[in-house]
Amino acid sequence: MRQLLITLSLVALLALPVSALAQNSSAATYEVYALSYGVYPNFPVSALLTGADKTRRIDLQMMIWLIKSPGKNILVDTGCYHENVVKGKGIQNLIKASDAIAKLGLSATDITDVIITHMHWDHADGMDLFPNAKIWIQKDEYSYYTGAAWQAGGKSGGIEPDDVLTLVKLNTAHKVNLVDGDDREIIDGIKVYTGGRHTYASQYVSVRTASGTVVIASDNMYLYENLEKHAPIAQTFDADSNLKAQDRMKQIATRPDLIVPGHDPAVFVKFPKPGNGVARIQ
Repeated sequence: MRQLLITLSLVALLALPVSALAQNSSAATYEVYALSYGVYPNFPVSALLTGADKTRRIDLQMMIWLIKSPGKNILVDTGCYHENVVKGKGIQNLIKASDAIAKLGLSATDITDVIITHMHWDHADGMDLFPNAKIWIQKDEYSYYTGAAWQAGGKSGGIEPDDVLTLVKLNTAHKVNLVDGDDREIIDGIKVYTGGRHTYASQYVSVRTASGTVVIASDNMYLYENLEKHAPIAQTFDADSNLKAQDRMKQIATRPDLIVPGHDPAVFVKFPKPGNGVARIQ
């Protein structure tokens, strides 16, 4: 009997790694898509890349990102569409974020979560389009732009007051989750990180996919060129912190090409499928 118990114990111990592997294999993985919602023509590269030639221009890609799995449709940023926000900017082929996701067969009511990387008009103006979504934003970003940014000495450039009011209204409706700090897993397989310092407390996102870990940098890295030249973004609260964040993205992502910048038209060249303004990052 004693020998039998020893044998059974050994079998149980040997089975543990198999169980652990089985548990890991059931962890959620996602598909990640970049979605074009317009093009901002003739944009100065010097406003994106520190030290760039001031005569250089680019057709700036406006995009949002969809993270998709069975039961979850998570949007990272929401673009812009209100007339008072887009008026006079000359954005070409502008569509609502809700129309962009329709290219993947989704409607606004299908979006379960919205991660706002930062409060600039071209990333947060469409928050009101998704009635069933929970909003995820950094607590410090929320606090700053609903308060100190508008006081003497505050910085509110690029922030639309109406978008701030929309965010406050969503919060009073219990639809906002305030993320408290860096390296937080907000949903299984999805983490957010601070330190990019594009705005007061901008965040970027890592996503577990079948191809490895994807990093959605948003405007914490405007262009692939920022990473290639190790150059901070031109619009930041702290250039040194921005560079450290870019270095960290390289550690988080499985491959460098799985780091997705916020406004580079090359995203749709590197990842041409499925096309029609949609790029699957894999």
